[in-house]
Amino acid sequence: MNAVASQWNVARRQIVGNAASIGFAVAMYGVSFGALGTTTGLTIPQTMALSLLMFTGASQFTLVSTLASGGTALTAVIASWLMGTRNAAYSMRMTPILKTTGPGKLVAVQLTIDESTAMGLAQDEEAFEGRASRLAFWATGLSVYLLWNLATFIGAVSVSAIGDPKSFGLDAAIAAGLFALVWPQIKSRTDLSVAFGGALIALALTPVVPPGVPVLAAAIVAIIVGWVTGRKLS
Repeated sequence: MNAVASQWNVARRQIVGNAASIGFAVAMYGVSFGALGTTTGLTIPQTMALSLLMFTGASQFTLVSTLASGGTALTAVIASWLMGTRNAAYSMRMTPILKTTGPGKLVAVQLTIDESTAMGLAQDEEAFEGRASRLAFWATGLSVYLLWNLATFIGAVSVSAIGDPKSFGLDAAIAAGLFALVWPQIKSRTDLSVAFGGALIALALTPVVPPGVPVLAAAIVAIIVGWVTGRKLS
């Protein structure tokens, strides 16, 4: 075995191990989502469909939190869609790295989330002819997808077995879970300012507008600030 092959084997084991660790860590929130989905009145199949098809934690928590607070289905869908628009930017960044074609593109789109993108970009894009970045993306995406959906099912079934989930304080976990998913994305003073500004706007609007609208207002503010900031940097 030559030196390059030996280095690749070491790098591959490390990448796969890290991907598995991320999958297990994220799965903890999946259990909460499964429980909270049924708490809001969704059936187990409906809750599972969100994890299988939507598969973006922040958007899923946004949807169920909007429904839990009394928002309409339309408001919940729009709010969760706005939360997930960042995945489009991830896809554009990862496309030249993954070089997928045909049905593989559809699978790649489904697995393009915060964790898989971060792992893919964390590798040297030129290392091992790009194999490190591609392996990191696919290993992380698959690990999170499989374990997130398993965890969602466990959470949904567990709530059905224990009775009224509100007696365990699971309703409070909606905000906690969403916060835990969003916080790692705050990496600059601008991000922090937008986050606090959006939170203040949502708090101010909550007593005077229908449920779900405060979330939409905060998201729209974040989009406007991001657009203005991007123009200044270009």
